[in-house]
Parts: sequence; C-alpha cells; structure tokens
Amino acid sequence: MTELEIHRVGYGHPDAVRLIDEVQAEYVVRYGGPDETPLDPLMFEPPAGSFFVGYVDGDPVATGAWRRTSLVALGSGATAEVKRMYVATSARGRGLARVMLAHLETDVGRHGVEVVVLETGLRQPEAMALYESSGYEPIPPFGFYKDAPLSRCYAKRLPTTT
Repeated sequence: MTELEIHRVGYGHPDAVRLIDEVQAEYVVRYGGPDETPLDPLMFEPPAGSFFVGYVDGDPVATGAWRRTSLVALGSGATAEVKRMYVATSARGRGLARVMLAHLETDVGRHGVEVVVLETGLRQPEAMALYESSGYEPIPPFGFYKDAPLSRCYAKRLPTTT
C-alpha cells in the first residue's frame, strides 16, 4: 500500500480547495449537481472539527474531514459527522480512503466522540462498500439530503478507550 501522509489544514488551504473542487466536479458527473450541503469553514476548526489533506510523495491526493453534530445515532454519545471524503482519481485503488477514514476515526476519538455518522449516495458504490466493510451500519436519513432518494446514511460506534 502507498504511504499516505496526512496533515490537518484549514478548509481554505489551497490543496483542500483544489481537491474539494475535484470532488464537486465528480458529484456533478454522478448526480447532476454539486453537493449543496451548507458548510461553514469554522465547522472544521478544532474543537468543532478538523479538515485533513493526505499526500503521497508530496502530492495532495485525498481529503477527509469531520464536524461535531447534535444528531443522535446508535443510542447516544458525542457524535461527529464525516465530510469531504475523497481520493483523487489518479490515486484510487491503493487503500488511501481506508487510511483516511481510520485517521478520522482516531482523531474524533481523541476529541471525545463516541459515534461517527456520514452520508453518501447510491451512485458512489465504492464509498458504500468502504463504509460497510469498515463497520458502518445503515441509519435513518439525516441532514441536508435526508429526503433525497439516492442518499444513504451510516453510523459507527467507536471503540471506547480506557
């Protein structure tokens, strides 16, 4: 597997912006439009959340972020939502999304989060397969796309560390 070097950056960091633009272009192809979820960049500043860019040999190739949410899923506990999971087309098939997801889970755990939730769509079968194989289970729809027929939501309770 290729080594992914992950750095926390601001939502407006040039590498983050470039990769966000790429994923938005992919949403246009897959769904006919960009992700229109309202996002405030401050949602991704600690302690409310974090935004990460993954690099391979110095090239930005992946993103992943999380933000705290008041959503109650899988019972109870502090909850965070994963956002902006993306791996550039040129870097796919190397397990980088799995590495980024594990990093996000570790980071939210350090911030007292017990449950991770996320939303993806039926036209992203590779994302659904990643989440399901990583222990995420389907939950009722939530968020901006809760009424969208192609939306699929997942949650995972993180292991407790004592």
